[in-house]
Amino acid sequence: MALRKIVTEGDSVLHKRCRPVTNFDARLGELIDDMRATLTAADGVGLAAPQVGVLRRIVVVLETNVPEGEEPYIIELVNPEITASSGEQTGPEGCLSLPGKWGLVKRPLDVTVKAQDRHGNSFEVGGHELTARCFCHELDHLEGYTFNQRAIRMLSDEELETGSWQDEVEDA
Repeated sequence: MALRKIVTEGDSVLHKRCRPVTNFDARLGELIDDMRATLTAADGVGLAAPQVGVLRRIVVVLETNVPEGEEPYIIELVNPEITASSGEQTGPEGCLSLPGKWGLVKRPLDVTVKAQDRHGNSFEVGGHELTARCFCHELDHLEGYTFNQRAIRMLSDEELETGSWQDEVEDA
């Protein structure tokens, strides 16, 4: 496993649509392992392949909605697509590719994603709250979108620190 360099704002790769994965081989496994290591080292909750300069439909997301006493774990999604969504949540989002920037983004509260694992086996996984937000955020990367393009508005450091944006959401 190797840490990959995270591509940051200004690099055109972040605004390109990714191609599907067709080869489920050792190279794919190595890329996913590298993405897992990079996500963990960066202390992030999600990472998409274009964020490490690879235009393939691959995402890793940290599942934080786990029972008390259990450890969060990483979900690997190859060729993911959202098949269902419900509810609504609005909250702050940041991104490893846009360090120091935060925006207020509206997302579904719950989503279901159909994907393949690193071996090509199909599966479905559901996400709630933060995990649903991460699924949407990372799948946006696969289409060439960054969260600031979806943001209702960007947040200042003070708003983020004080949580004053919450009043805005509650009043809406």
